[in-house]
Amino acid sequence: MARQIGDVILDLKNISLRFGGVKALTDISFDVREHEIRAIIGPNGAGKSSMLNVINGVYRPQEGEIIFRGEHRHDMDTHMAAAAGIARTFQNIALFKGMTVIDNLMAGRNLKMKCNFIQHALWWGPAKREELAHRAKVESVIDFLEIEHIRKTPVGRLPYGLQKRVELARALAAEPEILLLDEPMAGMNVEEKQDMCRFILDVNDQMGTTIVLIEHDMGVVMDISDRVVVLDYGKKIGDGVPDEVKNNPDVITAYLGAQH
Repeated sequence: MARQIGDVILDLKNISLRFGGVKALTDISFDVREHEIRAIIGPNGAGKSSMLNVINGVYRPQEGEIIFRGEHRHDMDTHMAAAAGIARTFQNIALFKGMTVIDNLMAGRNLKMKCNFIQHALWWGPAKREELAHRAKVESVIDFLEIEHIRKTPVGRLPYGLQKRVELARALAAEPEILLLDEPMAGMNVEEKQDMCRFILDVNDQMGTTIVLIEHDMGVVMDISDRVVVLDYGKKIGDGVPDEVKNNPDVITAYLGAQH
């Protein structure tokens, strides 16, 4: 059955972010619809990662508001974002390198665990049942991303491409409504990029997860995105379906280069 893009799930209105006298984002507005892949592109320093950090509460904008599922959240923080169903990956891999793949994924289930530390330490009754249920969910994510063969391997021993996939798996273990991906294919070879594209599309299509994606590979962006917003020097210069963005004169000048 074809994926159905729904109503607006996340609405960013007039977001401005400053660090001292430096303007990182200036009066930016765009929305994200349920089940879509929404790309954010732009040159280095355009404010793309800052925008993701605003969405998941790492940064709090001086102006503007975030509306998530109809609820206004001017002061979103990271715990609130995670509890609301927003998960993310990072430009620089943020995994526990000394822990195994499965233990890293279990860390992604933390907010869904109800039993306390002592109950889990005793591993008895409700705590035992809860952990087994969470492990079953983690194993399903491992199967989905085809990383069964490394499930008990410490993450620090894995090659870069597999570490990126494990980070995606840990984010998915939280069962997010919105998944924020910050350059998930940076540093990958062609084969690894093809695999990651396939998994992102499968997550979106089969799990129904809404995805907000930062990516520099324009071929990838144009192939897999439903809509694209373009930033340049912290300002929005384009927004629309890939073909509209690709033919936008401001985008061509700022991002692709005037010679194109």
